Amino acid sequence: MPKASEEARTQILATVREFVRRDVTPVASQHDEAGPYPSDLVDKMAEMGLFGITIPEEYGGLGLDYTTYAMVFEELARGWLSLTGPIGTHSILSYAINKYGTEDQKREWLPKLASGEMRAGLALTEPGSGSDVASLRTTAVRQGDHFVVTGNKLFITNGRRGNVFMLLARTDPDPSSSHRGISAFIAEKGPGFTAGRDLDKLGYRGVDTSELVFQDYRVPAGRVIGLQEGQGFYQVMDALETGRINIAARAVGVATAAFEAAIQYAQKRVTFGRPIAERQAIQFMLADMATKIQAARLMTYDAAAKKDSGERFDLEAAMAKLFASEMCAQVTMDAMRVHGGYGYIKDLPIERYYREAPLMIIGEGTNEIQRLVIARNLLKKYQV
Repeated sequence: MPKASEEARTQILATVREFVRRDVTPVASQHDEAGPYPSDLVDKMAEMGLFGITIPEEYGGLGLDYTTYAMVFEELARGWLSLTGPIGTHSILSYAINKYGTEDQKREWLPKLASGEMRAGLALTEPGSGSDVASLRTTAVRQGDHFVVTGNKLFITNGRRGNVFMLLARTDPDPSSSHRGISAFIAEKGPGFTAGRDLDKLGYRGVDTSELVFQDYRVPAGRVIGLQEGQGFYQVMDALETGRINIAARAVGVATAAFEAAIQYAQKRVTFGRPIAERQAIQFMLADMATKIQAARLMTYDAAAKKDSGERFDLEAAMAKLFASEMCAQVTMDAMRVHGGYGYIKDLPIERYYREAPLMIIGEGTNEIQRLVIARNLLKKYQV
């Protein structure tokens, strides 16, 4: 991945900040509370090229690096976390096609993904299969030049509004094949592939999270990613590592918004004749919040920089996701404490930040899984 020029990075970040300031922040709480899908905002993101941040320019994308990608997600999350969903899950399929797809697949799909003409998602999680990806039960049975897919997926961002998905299904019926029997498909909605119920969520509202239903859905054999059957597990695990960078960046963005609200409020709120910002207890909280945010930000950028340089970054991505998400949960709670009762009511966005924080602990692999990834890497690194 080529490093973005400072000019290109500065330009896209300035554009995103202005978009958030002008179009997102004034309506975020309204969208989050009422739940209407923010079609106008998502369409504007497509016009800005955000659906193709890391897609190479030769395929119609911006061709930017993953450090810039992380910075964009941070800025969007500061305005409203939910807006990161449509492009975050979209980037999983884009990444997989760009890295593992055939040249024909790249030419067919990447330009449409880069423009936002096609809105993508990841059809991975199932009602009985989450962290244990190898146990997924959706099947894809070869019939001539097609596969017939049967199964259900759950917790799918873009499930209703998306129209093409990275679909993981078992192509080897032998139970002993485990993860080696899983293939990844470029699956476009059509007969036999529908969105089921939409899920009502604690936070991350306004964007769709749905069930997907496959009933004798036929997908051409030519849409197996890279035309490589049995490689889906490895392809999606690789793609999810990049997803952990954007989850960490989202956590930094939400925490930053909560901190900024808290430090501004602390300077205005007067108790016993003095702003609470002059109280040492509040100052200590603000100092700890800012320090944790900066540490998480640097860890996120470090993981992104390793990805950009072509180095292995699974350890750094897992550490960044783990630390940033746990930090976000603590910072949003501390911001609520600074606000007192005002932080608990919907007049201010603090309670929304607090509801949004758990998503990052769960998304792109729970933090318990991140700890396993980290521990395994450390044991290899320090093997005696």
